[in-house]
Amino acid sequence: MGAVPSTPRWGGSSSAARPLDTAEYLISTFIGDESFPISSDFWYKLLELPLNLQWPPHRVHEACQALARNNYHTRHLAKILIHMAWCLQESISTSSGAPSLVYVKAVNAVYISSVFLKYFIENEKGDKIEDLYLSLDESEPIPTDITKDLNVEDFVMHSVLSFIGSIDVSPDTYLLHLELLNFMLIAMSTQLLSGPSPGPEDVNPFIDAAMSQESSLVILVVRKLLLSYITGPSISLNSASYSIYSEGSQPGVLQRVSSAAANLMLLPFNFLASSSSEGSRSLLADCSLHVLLILSHYRKCVVGNEPITDISNDTTASESLLKGSTHFSDNPYCKALEHATDVEFDRVDTEGNAHAGPVLRIPFASLFDALGMYLADEAAALLLYSLLQGNADFLEYVLVRTDLDTLLMPILEALYNAPKRSSNQIYMLLIILLILSQDSSFNASIHKLIVPSVPWYKERLLHQTSLGSLMVITLIRTVQYNLSKLRDVYLHTTCLATLANMAPHVHRLSAYASQRLVSLFDMLSRKYNKLAEMRDNQMRLVKGNSIEGNGLADDTSTEMHIYTDFLRLVLEILNAILTYALPRNPEVIYAIMHRQEVFQPFRNHPRFNELLENIYTVLDFFNSRMDAHNVDGEWSVEKVLQVIIINCRSWRGEGMKMFTQLRFTYEQESHPEEFFIPYLWQLVLSRCGLGFNPDAINLFPVDPPSEKQSDYEVSSNGHVNGESTKHAVFVEP
Repeated sequence: MGAVPSTPRWGGSSSAARPLDTAEYLISTFIGDESFPISSDFWYKLLELPLNLQWPPHRVHEACQALARNNYHTRHLAKILIHMAWCLQESISTSSGAPSLVYVKAVNAVYISSVFLKYFIENEKGDKIEDLYLSLDESEPIPTDITKDLNVEDFVMHSVLSFIGSIDVSPDTYLLHLELLNFMLIAMSTQLLSGPSPGPEDVNPFIDAAMSQESSLVILVVRKLLLSYITGPSISLNSASYSIYSEGSQPGVLQRVSSAAANLMLLPFNFLASSSSEGSRSLLADCSLHVLLILSHYRKCVVGNEPITDISNDTTASESLLKGSTHFSDNPYCKALEHATDVEFDRVDTEGNAHAGPVLRIPFASLFDALGMYLADEAAALLLYSLLQGNADFLEYVLVRTDLDTLLMPILEALYNAPKRSSNQIYMLLIILLILSQDSSFNASIHKLIVPSVPWYKERLLHQTSLGSLMVITLIRTVQYNLSKLRDVYLHTTCLATLANMAPHVHRLSAYASQRLVSLFDMLSRKYNKLAEMRDNQMRLVKGNSIEGNGLADDTSTEMHIYTDFLRLVLEILNAILTYALPRNPEVIYAIMHRQEVFQPFRNHPRFNELLENIYTVLDFFNSRMDAHNVDGEWSVEKVLQVIIINCRSWRGEGMKMFTQLRFTYEQESHPEEFFIPYLWQLVLSRCGLGFNPDAINLFPVDPPSEKQSDYEVSSNGHVNGESTKHAVFVEP
């Protein structure tokens, strides 16, 4: 093959550069304007050559630009992708134990494809994904084993997913598995180009191709991704067997680098360095989880006159079929997760809800342990949420575990450290607790599990406290933090709803937890009183015909109404404990008696008087017993508690009004994808180090890099595209 005239001649002809001449020539030819047939020997030479070029970032950027100029004619991007698929198919059929030339070619093909595909995606103009030219020229001779109408993206994704689903991770295949996961993240990054609400005009060729695969392959892929996350294979790639990918101790640009400048063209990970994200332990595990979450939360919007396979019979679903209306097509990866079963348990379906087709079987015990170990990572919390929300079998498995502290302790610790967490992570963890609290057996069992110590709780020494008491303490602390910092109504509601679900089942609540519960009412009442004072002042301005005062008064009245609801809910929580669990909670009675003055100002309030009647019935009963009890010397805490415990035995609940037991449930809002898809991609970009062109991102707003530690940090106020991330609906039957 001769030289390509249009290829830029970078670098000099010094002797130091000559060992790289062949590699430089092949890459330069690949990006040049001469089109090589897909069956040409050029492709085999390109893929068999060790890629140890040490190009600076600007040269790789120029190479990407050159291919972008010439690709419409050469179709070299489509051809390298097809060769990548062939290499993967050959790798699947290879039984060799040692790293062979087959694997070298496959890794090179995946890596070269990823570098250039990423540039094409993030530099697309006006969502013109067709500029990728993912097809072969009609005039080009086609090998007999492929057809002219070959769908390149489907062919490629089928090969990628087949390798991931069928080949086990080993020291010999680890690098290829990692590169393929990186490739998938890049191929699916077309989602970043669209807005947060999926529409029928969105173009995501590779992820759509992944959605069209057979269910048996989808099951294999989801299983392998989960197993990679569970086992967290971490294999050193500094061994001699991978010396082909490095030259001495110097990283090359066409190999893995950790330079910050490399975000122009390279992949998410540096395999010579460990991940820095909290809670992670393996690049492959983290990447597997990110790929799985993106696949399972993807939603393809299609018009209503197209066939749909899974809809309900309600009015909304019927309306969605009207011509011109839109709906989301089925996501097989989401369905695989929702119908996953435990490998240790074959349950006979007795309700006629058996899932047709192959079913994903995974080790729930190992998954439970892995999630508990790494819940500090936001992606792990998202996986746990997805399973608890969508998979009834996994939820049931979690609820019957006797070691619930495995999951709850890291969740409570993360909530304790709320100032260090994103508001979205706090939401997800609180929703997980709300989902669990919907089960009465969970609420009962957490009070039976005793935690010897809580080293991360700094304000007070917590020794031999129940998990339930710790959960109450942490939820109240989260409300307090939200009241002073975030001031988010939905976070308040989630915390109080969880406490309300727990209340009837409280058992031997600790002294500190009981004190905090009464203090919660006091804290909210002080906020309420401040608002009442502000409203009165603003109403005086209104009487003076101040338009501004009228608007302020309306805002304050709205906020007062919200805090009225919060105060009533706390009173309902206290009532539930006193009504259903009084004999088992002497510390709660003591705390109410000790701070009984905080309830007095609200005794005649129309929203609170019925609930306070019950509290004062309890206070009158125990105060009278205290008055009738003769004590030598001063009353002490121990003496008061002793009187309370003795008289709990004679408590019959006389005079108590019975209220409907509160029960809050969590429901996803109607368009959860508007929250989850942007959130997931923000996590991927911030955790994986995938440097995507910020100007090309339309999925979520990107702040200037200088203002943040990370270009893609989740905003602290929990907003996506300026809208609150409200994605929960609380139902009170």
